[in-house]
Amino acid sequence: MAIDPSGEDIRDFVRADPDGPVVMLNLLRFTATGRDSYDQYARAVGTTFLPRYGGEVLYAGDGDTALVAEDGQQWDAVLLVRYPSREAFGRMVADPEYQQFTRLRTAALQEAVLQPTRPWR
Repeated sequence: MAIDPSGEDIRDFVRADPDGPVVMLNLLRFTATGRDSYDQYARAVGTTFLPRYGGEVLYAGDGDTALVAEDGQQWDAVLLVRYPSREAFGRMVADPEYQQFTRLRTAALQEAVLQPTRPWR
């Protein structure tokens, strides 16, 4: 199960629309002990890296009982994070200091979806 995007995934993502703002949907399923690790990662990202690269958390919440979902489709947490551009997101994940914290995210997650969105026009 993919947890982290590859370098090629990031390059393709940035090339698709480098300058336009993007809101990233994060769907997270934690390992049995992963919530604490993810909270450490989220604190570092929220206090250091999002401000550095112009990002902001629009919404963060715990998943609740799904109204419509197949077995196994419920998520532990949902986040919406806005970045001023895909290029800014790419610079953030390439930041060597940021990369020191990604191990916390990787260890915390059993499964994840990281889905860029485009606003309806």
